[in-house]
Amino acid sequence: MTTKRFQGQWPKIGIRPTIDGRMGGVRESLETQTMNMAKSVVSLLTSTLKYPDGSSVECVIADSTIGRVAESAACAEKFRKEGVGVTITVTPCWCYGSETMDMEQHTVKAVWGFNGTERPGAVYLAAVLAGHAQKGLPAFGIYGRDVQDAGTTEIPADVKEKLLRFAKAGLAVATMRGKSYLSIGAVCMGIAGSIVNTDFFEDYLGMRCEGVDEVEIIRRMTEGIYDKDEYQKALAWAKANCKEGEDNINRADLKKDQAGRDKDWEFIVKMTLIVRDLMIGNPKLKEMGFGEEALGHNAIAAGFQGQRQWTDFYANGDFTEAILNSSFDWTGIRSPYILATENDALNGTAMLFGYLLTNTAQIFADVRTYWSPEAVERVTGKKLEGLASAGMIHLINSGAATLDGSGCQNDKDGKPTMKPFWNITEAEAKACLDATTWMPANREYFRGGGFSSKFLTRGGMPCTMVRLNLVKGLGPVLQIAEGWTVDLDPAVHKILDERTDKGWPTTWFVPRLTDDSNFKDVYSVMNNWGANHGSISCGHIGADLITLASMLRIPVCMHNVSSDDIYRPSSWNAFGMDKESADYRACQTYGPLYKK
Repeated sequence: MTTKRFQGQWPKIGIRPTIDGRMGGVRESLETQTMNMAKSVVSLLTSTLKYPDGSSVECVIADSTIGRVAESAACAEKFRKEGVGVTITVTPCWCYGSETMDMEQHTVKAVWGFNGTERPGAVYLAAVLAGHAQKGLPAFGIYGRDVQDAGTTEIPADVKEKLLRFAKAGLAVATMRGKSYLSIGAVCMGIAGSIVNTDFFEDYLGMRCEGVDEVEIIRRMTEGIYDKDEYQKALAWAKANCKEGEDNINRADLKKDQAGRDKDWEFIVKMTLIVRDLMIGNPKLKEMGFGEEALGHNAIAAGFQGQRQWTDFYANGDFTEAILNSSFDWTGIRSPYILATENDALNGTAMLFGYLLTNTAQIFADVRTYWSPEAVERVTGKKLEGLASAGMIHLINSGAATLDGSGCQNDKDGKPTMKPFWNITEAEAKACLDATTWMPANREYFRGGGFSSKFLTRGGMPCTMVRLNLVKGLGPVLQIAEGWTVDLDPAVHKILDERTDKGWPTTWFVPRLTDDSNFKDVYSVMNNWGANHGSISCGHIGADLITLASMLRIPVCMHNVSSDDIYRPSSWNAFGMDKESADYRACQTYGPLYKK
């Protein structure tokens, strides 16, 4: 099967070296320094950042320095041909602002003005950012804290941080554009997040919405529209690597015998192949005579309705969701897919944001229960300790919790983490599989049967919980909570976990508390969370999410990121002295990135 999932190429970053246009001595004296700045940025980005397939990010430099409008136009034409979606303008000197600025409406823009005394790079930076603001084309400003010598090619640490944060978020924006969100089924049990809002996807993300009825899965099973050889390989892999748990969940009259459970395994493995093929296509199907089905839907993210029309009759989608969201399967270690449980497209979008910023798998979970220290002691007879001493949030849901979320991958210090697939070892993939038990589905919930993954996330992993919500009259808003997974006393975990559900994966989460009223205690975080679901990404990526949200003109209504780390377009400073209220006003004024 092809490893190229989407139509087109990965977006490139265009570097625009701008220069003082005055010839006869001034421009000539600056050519080398200006182009060296551009080359330094290329070196940083290409050596640090990778696309989701593991290849290095590609940059394109304008054919010449840009001193006048004709050179700006030539650069824009080159960038269009090269597939540039993100631009960074660099200069050590004064330039003609309105002539040299990036005027493309949908590219995400930054400008680095060199902090040096010999030439007024900072003056150009201020002037061109004012031009961007005046013309309604928000741009991110990059200005180093310390003065540098004119000949240096080194990029200061603070400038590197902003370049990388901008580039990661900008590439996420450009990567989403033109791709699809695929709904398999429709609205799940009245969950509003699965009422897919096409205007949001089109106007804010530049994506299209595709939809197929769940019956398409049955049609493909019935008519044999899947790779039979791959199916046998996948089924053998599942039998060898996915250990089945004893059914201690269902009452006797609802338990399936081994033959029934084996039949469920055959069904859900076949279903997994078909859902993947629906998302990205499969050239093997064309060889089999199914050219239309081979195309797929160019889906960078998808959602599966499941409950209830499907799960009242067929085996549930938990295996499909969990395996596709993981970084490994019968094909080996590979990049994860984004597949939202219950077709919650808003949580699927949050998962997509985290994935594109980190290239790692994302955990989908119910933000299920706040456990106070007092409640834990009452129920278990024991006190909470360590990070969990002030209480914790139980993240648990049947379905799309990636197996990477078990925390059985390790960073260089041996601590739990979730890695880009190219850094995951075979031993780590096996450890994630070994940490997972596949429990027979609770047939009071899932009448058709199936299996649900069961694991416990290792404590000590830094992570970020994020949720996108739609509010009528306001539009989309983002919530962010950085924190850590925590380990509990095994006896405490067992009592609390089994009180909730014996057959689903659990992550115990403690947010970082601050003076903000939303984060004054763990209860406040749970109480102010805007929906029943959350997406959990490994690492503290709140600052990157804030930058990404500002590019898309999505305000952030709740976060615990330090104000020193917040990085938004420079024109946001014109909307008031309070960063968060200014964010709302700026997003409202500029409107969606792809508004018509």
